[in-house]
Amino acid sequence: MAAILEKLMIQSPHMKSVVKLPPFIYGTAWKKEATERLVYEALSKGFTAKTLSEDLVAAGISRAIKDKIIRRKDLYLQTKFTSIHGQDPKAMPYDAQLPLAEQVSASVMSSLRNFNFADVCEHDDEKEPYIDTLVLHSPMPTMAETLEVWQTLEQFVPGEIRNLGISNCNLFTLMELYERSNIKPVAVQNRFYADTKYDIGLRKFCEERGIIYEAFWTLAANPGLLRSLEVRQLSDAFSISPQAALYCLVLGLGKVTILNGTTNPETMVEDWRAIKALTDASESNQRACDALMMGFKSRIGQLRRHDE
Repeated sequence: MAAILEKLMIQSPHMKSVVKLPPFIYGTAWKKEATERLVYEALSKGFTAKTLSEDLVAAGISRAIKDKIIRRKDLYLQTKFTSIHGQDPKAMPYDAQLPLAEQVSASVMSSLRNFNFADVCEHDDEKEPYIDTLVLHSPMPTMAETLEVWQTLEQFVPGEIRNLGISNCNLFTLMELYERSNIKPVAVQNRFYADTKYDIGLRKFCEERGIIYEAFWTLAANPGLLRSLEVRQLSDAFSISPQAALYCLVLGLGKVTILNGTTNPETMVEDWRAIKALTDASESNQRACDALMMGFKSRIGQLRRHDE
C-alpha cells in the first residue's frame, strides 16, 4: 500500500512550483449554516478546503488564518464554476442573462472576492487572492460550450487561478478536453462507485498524464465495499474504523485524493490517524497491506492477469 505514502503533487508546465495535495480534501457540500464552524474545525485537524458556500467557507478559512492554524500558502483551496442549471436561483454569482463567457468571468471574480484574505494574512506574498484549482462542475451540454467555458478560465491561469480541473466527467469527454485545451486539467473529481466501474479506465488515463483523481461519495455509494473482507481485515489489523480502512484502500490505488466531508471532529482525527498508522506500518505489515490491496483491486475489477 505504498501509494498512500506518495506525495501527491500537481506539476504544471505553466507553474514554476508544484502544488502539494493532501490525502483528504475537506468537502463542504450541504453543510449550510454549519459551514464556517466545520471548515474551521477541519482546518485545525489538518484538512484543506473544497468549497460550496464560498462566503461561509471563506469565513472559516479567514478565522483559521487569523488564529495562526494555517497560512494561505499552506492551504489547498479548490472551488467551482457551476452552470445556470446547477445554481441556486437566489444565490447566483453571476447574471444568468449574460453570455456564457461573461458568466464564467463574473463567477471567477466573485470567488476571488470571497477568498481575499489580505486583512488576516501577515505576509505580502499571501495578500493577493488566488484559487489553487478551479473545477468545472460538470461538462456543459455540448463540447463547444465546454471548451468556451474552459478557454475563458484559461485566461485567468496562472495568475488568479493556478490550475484547472473538471468534475462529473467521463473518459471520452476528458480525453477530448485534454486534447483540445491549452491548460490541461490537473484534477478530475468524480463519484467513486460501481455504476462507473470505479472509473478504472478514466483513472488509468489520469495516472498516465499526472492528473489527480478526486474521489467523492466514497462511503455513501459503497456499502458493499465497507463490508468487504479487505476492509474488515485492514480495520482489524490497525484498529481503525471500516470507513477509514476503505479510505486507505482507495488512496492505495494511486494518484487519488478523497473528498472527506465528515461533520464529526472525532472522525476527522480518526481518519488522519488511520493514514499515519499505515504510513508508520512495519515492513511485515506493509506486505500484508499489499496483499489486501491486491484483493481490493480484484474486487473492484481493476486487477488484470499481468498484474498478478
